[in-house]
Amino acid sequence: MKIVAVIPARYQSSRLPGKPLAEIAGEPMIRWVYERARKAQFIDEVWVATDDERIHKVVKSFGGNARMTSSEHQSGTDRIAEIARHMDWDLVINVQGDEPLIDPDMIDEVILCFKNNPSVYMGTLKREIKTTHEVLNPNVVKVVTDNEGYALYFSRSPLPFLRTLWNTIQEIEHIPLSYPIFKHIGLYGYTRDFLLHFASLKPTPLEKIEHLEQLRALEHGYKIKVGITEKDSLGIDHPDDLQRVRTLVKQQGLSFNVP
Repeated sequence: MKIVAVIPARYQSSRLPGKPLAEIAGEPMIRWVYERARKAQFIDEVWVATDDERIHKVVKSFGGNARMTSSEHQSGTDRIAEIARHMDWDLVINVQGDEPLIDPDMIDEVILCFKNNPSVYMGTLKREIKTTHEVLNPNVVKVVTDNEGYALYFSRSPLPFLRTLWNTIQEIEHIPLSYPIFKHIGLYGYTRDFLLHFASLKPTPLEKIEHLEQLRALEHGYKIKVGITEKDSLGIDHPDDLQRVRTLVKQQGLSFNVP
């Protein structure tokens, strides 16, 4: 089985233009993501899918694989599907291009969803939430799963709603919960065939309301396997996030060349 990681990268960003090329410890962000994805045990190849010549040139300059795509795509999934359509890949991992400190083990944890169950065609990860801030933060997507580990729903709202504890929600760090709350980690895996099919599906009502593309799969009746991880990721959405990562890298002496 040929397993590849594909990083969708576009130059335009409303809050941080040129984000993939933002410098972190002397290297562009896209290289941090690329090199860390390359360290995943089960990954055979890493590719960058972009509609921008500047990003394409930078990836090629450090010896990476890159492919130009249409500028008309509305999502990273569509961008990845354009490339996958012409490749002989079996399993495709969608690695977000704005997570320069992604742990390679998380990529392997998504892949294990498929290795442990050949019937899985779409997989992702979740991590238990421990703080009130994450529960109430709409930028932290929550997920609930069934007894077999398949997603029931994703939402930007607290999920499940803690009806009997809501008045004391600010103390969640100190309350033993009868049901844990999980953050959805935006790292996806698809079989190639399902990726191409998924990209052909029309956006759905709940997807549009929540602005969560994965709801399209659920609304069309498809299952998403959700693995559990103890690790977390730090996405960069605006300049403050970028500065936070730069500071963390400097303080801890981090490198994209993870062991």
